[in-house]
Amino acid sequence: MKAEILSFRIIHDGWSQFGLARVRLADGTEAEREIEDHGNSVGVLPYDPERRVATLVRELRVPPLYVSGEQSQLEAPAGLIDDGSPEENARREVLEETGLRLHDLESVGTTYSCAGISTEQIHLFLAPYRTADRETGGGGAEGEHENIKVVEMSLADLAGMAATGQMRDLKTLALVLALQVRHPHLFTAEGDS
Repeated sequence: MKAEILSFRIIHDGWSQFGLARVRLADGTEAEREIEDHGNSVGVLPYDPERRVATLVRELRVPPLYVSGEQSQLEAPAGLIDDGSPEENARREVLEETGLRLHDLESVGTTYSCAGISTEQIHLFLAPYRTADRETGGGGAEGEHENIKVVEMSLADLAGMAATGQMRDLKTLALVLALQVRHPHLFTAEGDS
């Protein structure tokens, strides 16, 4: 027997939609499961291969503030998909948040951000840039109250954060690890082979 959704009812409909699904499990028993839906998103790690740095952002995240008092976390630029393709939205989000105009995007994949509760699928990209690609100071879209701080840091420091468990944002951790696997030469000392 396969699991199946027997019914679904919305319990909140705002920026996110929350619902309760009645599910028949594979063993025939029934259970309720919560589902959160706010759409799909993109996450991008912009990196400068010549200078061996990446551009990230710091922004208030209320759930970590509520749970542990963390005011912000270092993370890859990201945002919800509006109109257009994931690639178009990735370029728009990075321009709004960091001021960088991206050209090439390397797809890392599309994953569920938290399949136990959310329908969100996040499209992950690596994106090389050059100093000349910076058009503005970034900071977020006007009227969205993001108050984003742009942070450029060395790839070696990012790798160190990933290796020591200091990277608190899952999409950013996945992107840093993907960059290390796909472009390991960016993490070696200049001149090493």
